[in-house]
Amino acid sequence: MNTATLEIRTDLKDQLDQLAEASHRSESDLANEALSLYLVQQRRITARIQEGLAQAQRGEFVTDEEMEAFFARYTQPQA
Repeated sequence: MNTATLEIRTDLKDQLDQLAEASHRSESDLANEALSLYLVQQRRITARIQEGLAQAQRGEFVTDEEMEAFFARYTQPQA
């Protein structure tokens, strides 16, 4: 495993220390797990953005009626 030096904000380091102690895990294990989850999430977001841009470049847009129906579902008061 490679070793890297990162600057971690003091507030995050304190939280990492507390979680490591409470969970009986090393700070490195927790940091690696957190970074791994973050990178997976960011790759998914980036892929979705890229797909949306590709759709737009192909001229694939929803109709005004489809957009109105979409927003109507989420803006109408719940009964």
